[in-house]
Amino acid sequence: MEGADYLHLFVEETDWYNGVVLDAFIPGGAWKRLPRPLQSWLRNYIGGTLLYLVSGFLWCLYIYYWKRNVYLPKDAIPSNKAMLLQIIVAMKAMPWYCALPTLSEYMVERGWTRCFSSITEVGWPAYVAYLTIYLVFVEFGIYWMHRELHDIKPLYKYLHATHHIYNKQNTLSPFAGLAFHPLDGILQALPHVIALFIVPTQFMTHVLLLFFEALWTANIHDCIHGKVWPVMGAGYHTIHHTTYRHNYGHYTIWMDWMFGSLRDPEEEPKKVE
Repeated sequence: MEGADYLHLFVEETDWYNGVVLDAFIPGGAWKRLPRPLQSWLRNYIGGTLLYLVSGFLWCLYIYYWKRNVYLPKDAIPSNKAMLLQIIVAMKAMPWYCALPTLSEYMVERGWTRCFSSITEVGWPAYVAYLTIYLVFVEFGIYWMHRELHDIKPLYKYLHATHHIYNKQNTLSPFAGLAFHPLDGILQALPHVIALFIVPTQFMTHVLLLFFEALWTANIHDCIHGKVWPVMGAGYHTIHHTTYRHNYGHYTIWMDWMFGSLRDPEEEPKKVE
């Protein structure tokens, strides 16, 4: 299968994603009359908002109320007001966040990227190899994007500072994970899209990884140190929010280790209280 016939596989796949989400919220198939990019944006917006709110509420219910004082001391639990403010910031940014996966889908459907439709096209060994390269590229890209958002003063002042008002344990929560200036959030997710032009990537995997970002960022903002090496867990990321100069990594600690910005929560507990 070549050319337009092959690209139509991606169109059919995004149509299926749109149908699963939009049919549940817009009865009668009215959404099908919308332009394709708007269909994808609307599906991403609804799906992203639900994932953020439902996972955040369940996460906070579990760690702050059901398991209250088990994972965190009482004085480290954020107030309801702090969490509400984080939700408001994230909800203002969500429409803009959803533009990035909408753009990536548009480019995939037009054959501008190196995406492939099915794992069977390349085989599992190649798929795993490509996925590993993709994740390393994304890890490298997000690390340096995040670090430059700190090092370049105008970027920090006008973009990233919005996220760093949460600079103590009792101001951080899973809801802080997407509480960014919209452009800041887009810049930090941009390596996922750039990778599509460099690394052969299965389209569904790319879509799932973008949505996984919402869960991952919630995880690293809950202040619960998971102690799973080499994962960049919340213990490391809490240090980032309290020192501003360490632990810029995303999924793992490797980039911080390689570029000299790693600080281990196990080694200096007193300095991050």
